[in-house]
Amino acid sequence: MTLNLAVAADLSHPPVDVTAVLDHLAQHADTTAATSIGYPGATDLDHTAVMARLGNRLWNNIGDPHDTGGVAHTRILEQAVIAWIADLLGMPTHDRWGYVTTGGTEGNLSALHTAYRRWPTARIYYSTAAHYSIPKIIDMLGAYKAVVDAGPDGEMDYEHLAAQLRRRRRWPAIVVATAGTTMTEAVDDTTRIRTILTEYDMAGHLHVDAALVGIPLALDGRLRLDDTSGIGSIAISGHKFLGTPTPCGVVLIRDSARKPSIRIAYTGTADTTVTGSRCGLAAALLWHAIATHGREGHRWRAAEARRLAGYAVDQIRATGWPAWRHQHAFTVVLPTPPEPVRTKWLLATHDRTSHIVCMPGITKGQIDALAADITAATRTPIPHPRSPIDEGTP
Repeated sequence: MTLNLAVAADLSHPPVDVTAVLDHLAQHADTTAATSIGYPGATDLDHTAVMARLGNRLWNNIGDPHDTGGVAHTRILEQAVIAWIADLLGMPTHDRWGYVTTGGTEGNLSALHTAYRRWPTARIYYSTAAHYSIPKIIDMLGAYKAVVDAGPDGEMDYEHLAAQLRRRRRWPAIVVATAGTTMTEAVDDTTRIRTILTEYDMAGHLHVDAALVGIPLALDGRLRLDDTSGIGSIAISGHKFLGTPTPCGVVLIRDSARKPSIRIAYTGTADTTVTGSRCGLAAALLWHAIATHGREGHRWRAAEARRLAGYAVDQIRATGWPAWRHQHAFTVVLPTPPEPVRTKWLLATHDRTSHIVCMPGITKGQIDALAADITAATRTPIPHPRSPIDEGTP
């Protein structure tokens, strides 16, 4: 008999069949796992050792990562995670601070809140390809927005940024660059952004939302937060490239950009984070992923995922259906295929464009099966258009 999950989980009509509800959720997740390639989450790392040893109790990293008091916590592991990622990005040891967050959105909120406290009259600039959390956060802060156009490939339009800055040059500027936009995984050029800010002598802050590919780009040397970068903060997700089984992330902020915090007497900790109480298990999971694979292991994972993304482009194009990707990207962009294909493969879709994300753990077999479904669903091949990144190529 088919389980009616809503009925089985209804707490107003006991007794509840707890085992049946949990089994149903697990079975549904197992059934759809093979075709869940539209959203980024690595599946190749085994986190069972951490979950088995630590997953059955509360680990509360309340307050600042460098506090020592409170209930059972994993702050020592959190400190190690922050140091490893900051070192990877080349962030100066004398000017760094960060913590483990609930995900990229909290990281963006923490960084932009810090910047806005320092520059309370600033206008906050972000592109039309930025993550949906950015305008939401600006509304929460009560700040002024300045929206910048993005090109067809998702990268920020720097001429439009310059025009927007020129109109508002009397106020400081907080600029949000994206390293790995949601739909196309475009990477905004922070060097060009910094050059424009310097040209107009703009005071303010440059933040990078690098939720998906902050670590892979840093491993390649393509993303740096050294003293010459001009970047004041960065947000990275942990459940994407590092594949943790709970949403989490890391935010790094230059210590010189922060204002003093207050201490909370009854917790004995500094109130430096957005949520106060924080998931110590997430810090342990991130630490475990880093400790068991190291830089070279994660560099290999990124390279293999990119090779698979290139293979996916070739296989989809071979069906007669267009596809393209940025050279560095895990993300493969394609016109939205027929509904049965889009639904089965859980393709992320915006307007008439969809994408798959070839995260570590995705296999060639899955790509071949997707290509076969596209072939079966499309009787007449459509013309192969030039991709946005090919525009201007002879």
